[in-house]
Amino acid sequence: MQRIQLQEDIQPLSEFRSKVAFYLEKVNKNKRPLVITQNGKSAAILLGVSEYDSLIEKIEILEDVKLAESQIAEGLGLNHSGFKKKFLKRIEK
Repeated sequence: MQRIQLQEDIQPLSEFRSKVAFYLEKVNKNKRPLVITQNGKSAAILLGVSEYDSLIEKIEILEDVKLAESQIAEGLGLNHSGFKKKFLKRIEK
């Protein structure tokens, strides 16, 4: 995902409402989120589907890493030779 450009990627709700199709195309083309404001405060973020999918994938990977780290800390991990033995035993079936 591209970094947000403050002068281009923050729009009030009234402006967004009047040009929805334009902003949808813009978000999908430039791969940057659009911050929509209401009463001068950020209210929502519009994100393209491909950027959303990419973000969710990254979050899932980070959650897997966090789980693996906690399992290792609890002594549930395997060293290389232990994994190799378990793996070879499994594929020999």
